[in-house]
Amino acid sequence: MAKDIRRLFELFETSPVLVAAYDEFDRLRYANAAFRSAYFLEPDEMPLWPDLMRRNFHARRGTVICIADFEEWLRSTQSRRGKVGYRAFETDLFDGRWLWMTETVEKDGWMLCVATDVTGLKAKTRAVRQDRDLAIKASYTDELTGVANRRFVTARIDDMLQQPVGQTSPGCLCVLDIDRFKSINDQFGHQTGDTILRDFAMRIHRLVRRTDCFGRVGGEEFVLTLPATPVEQAKLILERMLASVRKSRPLQGRPDFGYTFSAGIAGAQPGDTAISLYARADRALYMAKLAGRDRIHLDETDPDRSAVAG
Repeated sequence: MAKDIRRLFELFETSPVLVAAYDEFDRLRYANAAFRSAYFLEPDEMPLWPDLMRRNFHARRGTVICIADFEEWLRSTQSRRGKVGYRAFETDLFDGRWLWMTETVEKDGWMLCVATDVTGLKAKTRAVRQDRDLAIKASYTDELTGVANRRFVTARIDDMLQQPVGQTSPGCLCVLDIDRFKSINDQFGHQTGDTILRDFAMRIHRLVRRTDCFGRVGGEEFVLTLPATPVEQAKLILERMLASVRKSRPLQGRPDFGYTFSAGIAGAQPGDTAISLYARADRALYMAKLAGRDRIHLDETDPDRSAVAG
């Protein structure tokens, strides 16, 4: 067996096809010679995917990213990256090559990336497919904040609920709502409100795992899916998010201005649909608001509710 594995790696190393594997935290764990050459990686390097993309963007090498605000592009891309079991798309490199990239995600969050050089395809056909990919991206992205939109998040809730019941928790749904957002709009104007929404999306997104999905569903309300995550762990994740937002001072010229959010958490139960799970998380959010805002409330109907303080 060990000999077969060594032979497999030897084949990968000499193949012109780009092969890489990322763990559930989106850290590179393996890359063959073709992948390392295309993305300027040293043999023993294991960077996080966003760090790799960031450094290549600033060095103008690797993937061509035609956008002025890299962090906005990164936030939008990470909102969709690794959220479905398989996806395929085209990408171009600064060296002139075009790649057909596939991403296959296992249940434990590990991702296999395989890319083939398709530079020889007709440019006209390639442009049509690229336009299609951009349209698909736009249909799944919230235009203001750059995170996933209601359509994409709802599909991920359905995915979470369709996972086979095993020993681990099927997951949790969290509904997040910025506190007193209407008052912020009324006092400072809608432009400031938009600034708050973008700041909130950025701060929360930084704390989201690749296997999770965070998106805006409307107004000041956002949703976070946490697959295979028990309620007590979901509460810890949300508490870190509460602390991060409390520290934010997003308005230039107003260093004293801060804001908070409230959240409701519901653990998926047998027979749940996206609608029923969302309704329970939304009801928990309402209870958090009634209790004084800037806090988390857990769904009272969750059988594990008694094990976690609300």
